[in-house]
Amino acid sequence: MSPVASRRIALTTLVVRDYDEAIAWYREKLGFEVAEDTPLGQGKRWVVMGPQGADGACLLLARADGSVQEAVVGGQTGGRVFLFLHTDDFRRDYHAMQARGVAFREEPRQENYGTVAVFADLYGNLWDLIEPRNTNV
Repeated sequence: MSPVASRRIALTTLVVRDYDEAIAWYREKLGFEVAEDTPLGQGKRWVVMGPQGADGACLLLARADGSVQEAVVGGQTGGRVFLFLHTDDFRRDYHAMQARGVAFREEPRQENYGTVAVFADLYGNLWDLIEPRNTNV
């Protein structure tokens, strides 16, 4: 098997109840920006968001379509932490996010891998805000 020159995970699908409420929450609470918002017809859109200036993976917001998808909004991982938001300044982002009304589920703690605290998004998906010890992580 020949080596692959360059591969990366580009998008993670996040099932949401409504495009516009999700866009507003991620923009206002986390400071994310819309990288793309393209109508696909029949009320569907291709909505990509990520941290400002992000050069890594982004979120693809996908509006729930039908009862099966609606049932997983906020619980795509069965209650486990789903997404990991890295920062170069934990205290700055933690306090800014708290001031914007982000619901942290715990106090910040020190782990071997860095400073971390779990928060919930507008649907209840759990995230880690992390300032990694190793900035290459």
